[in-house]
Amino acid sequence: MADRPRRPRLRRTLLAALVTFAVAVPVSGAARPEAVPAPAPTVLGPLRDASPAALEERYAISRRDIRAAGRAADAHGDLKRAASLRAMAAAGRQFLSFDGRDGGRSVEVVGDLSSARRIAVLVPGAGVGLDAYWRLRRDATALREELGEGTAVLAWLGYRSPATVSPAALTAGRADEAAPGLRALVDEVRAVRPAARISLLCHSYGSVICARSAPGTPADALVLYGSPGVGAESVAALRTGARVWAGRGGDDWIARVPHVRVRVPFGATVGFGTDPVAAEFGAEVFDAGDGGHSDYLLRGSRSLTNLARIVAGAAPLGASR
Repeated sequence: MADRPRRPRLRRTLLAALVTFAVAVPVSGAARPEAVPAPAPTVLGPLRDASPAALEERYAISRRDIRAAGRAADAHGDLKRAASLRAMAAAGRQFLSFDGRDGGRSVEVVGDLSSARRIAVLVPGAGVGLDAYWRLRRDATALREELGEGTAVLAWLGYRSPATVSPAALTAGRADEAAPGLRALVDEVRAVRPAARISLLCHSYGSVICARSAPGTPADALVLYGSPGVGAESVAALRTGARVWAGRGGDDWIARVPHVRVRVPFGATVGFGTDPVAAEFGAEVFDAGDGGHSDYLLRGSRSLTNLARIVAGAAPLGASR
C-alpha cells in the first residue's frame, strides 16, 4: 500500500516549529515600543460631522496631542519616536484621532474626507507602529495619488501591531482586540458620508482584523492582500455583504506560510487557515503583480493600479476570476 501524502503533517510540524521558535527566542537590544510614555489624549468622541470646519477642528486637536507625545518621547530619550512624531505633527497633516500610549493609535486622512466620493481605509499588518509610521503614510499617499480627486485614504493604525516574527503575529488575539475599533470607524464614516463608496484594504495580519470586523460591515469592498489567511475558511464564513477580493504578489514570502490552523500545547490556536487566493476560499482574485510582501502600494506597480481600481469600483486589470 502506498504511503499517505505527508504534506499536511509536514505543514503542521513547520507551523508548530515556527511558534516554538517565536516563543523560545527572546527579543533583545531595544526597549518595547509600547514602553515609551505619552500623555492621555484629548477626548474627541466618535466622528459625527465631516464638514470642513468640524474636521479641521479635530485635526488641530490631534496635532496638539501628537506634539505633546513628541515632547514626552524626547524627554524619555527616545529620539526615533520623537522624530517620527514631529513629522506626524507637521502642518497640513490630518489626523482624526491620535493616542501615543501603548505603542500608539492613530487615524490619518490623506485627501478631503468632507467631499470624498470614494474612501479607502488602509489596515496595516505586523511590524507597523509609530516608529515606522512613515511606511503607512507613504502607502496612503501613493494610493491617494493613484486615485486622484474626489477620494480620501484613511491610514488606520488602530491597534498594537505585533512584531513580524512573534507569537502574537501567529494568533488572532490582537485582531480580536482591534476589530471593534475598525468596525466603529467604518460605521462612523458611513454615517457622515452615506453616499461614498468605502473599501477596506487589508494587508497581511491586517486581513485577520478585517475578517473579524466583516460581519454586517457597511463597507462596499473588502480587499485581502499579502494575507496569511484570515481565520475563516471561506468568503461565506465572513458573513459580509461586501465584495471580497484577494491578491498576492509573485515574490511575496507569505505564500510559503502554511495555511493551516493548529492547536499547540499551551492552548492557543496558531495559523489562519485557508489561503484567501485559493479557489476554495471564494474571493475574487486580482492580479497583484510580481512584487514582495511590502510592495503592494509602490508607485507604478500593478498591485497599486488594481487596488485603486477596486476602490474606485472598476474591474481590476487581469482579474483571474
